[in-house]
Amino acid sequence: MRDLEFAGGTAVLTGAASGIGAALAHGLARRGADLVLLDRDADGLATVVAAIRAAHPDRRVQTHMVDLADADATDRVAAEIHRAHPRIRLLVNNAGVALGGRFDQVTLEEFLWVIEINFRAVVRLTHALLPALKAEPGSHLVNVSSLFGLIAPAGQAAYAASKFAVRGFTEALRHELVDDGIGVTSVHPGGIRTRIAASARVGSGVSVEEYEVGRRQFEKLLTIDPATAAELILRGARRRRGRVLIGWSAKLPDLLARIAPAGYGRVLALGMRPRPARVPAPRPPASDPTPAGTAASDPTPAGTAASDPTPAGTAATDPTPAGTAAAEPGRPA
Repeated sequence: MRDLEFAGGTAVLTGAASGIGAALAHGLARRGADLVLLDRDADGLATVVAAIRAAHPDRRVQTHMVDLADADATDRVAAEIHRAHPRIRLLVNNAGVALGGRFDQVTLEEFLWVIEINFRAVVRLTHALLPALKAEPGSHLVNVSSLFGLIAPAGQAAYAASKFAVRGFTEALRHELVDDGIGVTSVHPGGIRTRIAASARVGSGVSVEEYEVGRRQFEKLLTIDPATAAELILRGARRRRGRVLIGWSAKLPDLLARIAPAGYGRVLALGMRPRPARVPAPRPPASDPTPAGTAASDPTPAGTAASDPTPAGTAATDPTPAGTAAAEPGRPA
């Protein structure tokens, strides 16, 4: 299969208002593609479109505001896009949401909200626009799964279920569509600096304290710039790669899951365990300005301690054992 040609083709992209989606929109415009952008964030989408039109005034850009959790609205938008664009060069299902909490901490409604957006909307849009992809020689489909489409840690039951489903769906389509000349790529980003952690829903049964601990741990992984991720995705699509893993935070867990498919959870739990507080190094004793062997300012006769109830060698005003700084808590490691 030849490399994907972006220039002169129409690219449909979901989740285009921020993060990886916004970076993909800019990258596609630079490569000469006309754009059909979908998102529920009207203001964010308008900002992306204005920037693209300023930088690439010759690009055709259309937008659709849609909440992909609404199945009927998603179907209507998909039908509108197909009528307006009977030939589509590239479809990128990028939109996604997150939900924090174990399975027993979330409601069924919350769980299915994630499934509706992350998986069912991918299926709906792909099914509706597949005829347009088939009508365009050399077309391509990109479905954005996740690191959690490779591993499934505790507290991510809904998100992992949706992203594993995207992965399985995409792999099956890769095998089914090869005879149609359609390339298919499954994308598994690791720690990308997007708003997904900050905008994630919290399960009804999750305490604020527990959520904050999980959010802080997760955000430590978010080190990769969305523009870097978008470039890797577009290069992978151009080369018709079946799978694109982004960052060490995706590649290492993928390797771990291959080596220990039933036991990697113990390793993940160990890696996420909070580190013990670090005890500060002992402080040196305060220097004695009095010359050794003298007691010029000490009116007490040598060898007596009539007015000193403190045992020899003890600092009466310091209840802390020598070498300890009790007033300074241990800093986190």
